[in-house]
Amino acid sequence: MNNESISSNSQTDWQRLDAMSDEDIDLSDCPEITPEMFAKAVVRRGLPVAKNKVQLTLRIDSDVLEWFKSQGRGYQTQINTLLRAYMEAHK
Repeated sequence: MNNESISSNSQTDWQRLDAMSDEDIDLSDCPEITPEMFAKAVVRRGLPVAKNKVQLTLRIDSDVLEWFKSQGRGYQTQINTLLRAYMEAHK
């Protein structure tokens, strides 16, 4: 772990954190990860960009775009997935 602070105002006790074991970490407020969660997971980082994707300008209603953005990271991938599902259903 890099103990160098990116901010001179850091109040993190790095020595205490480094000394903690896994059993010392309180996970009581974290939900249990289920197999269903893994089945729905989407890998968004670390994979090369598919070579068949094309960058374009697309006009979308602002409320639609804001809703997708409010869903968090990967909203463009979600839009692409929905468009692909629509395409497959209408072949």
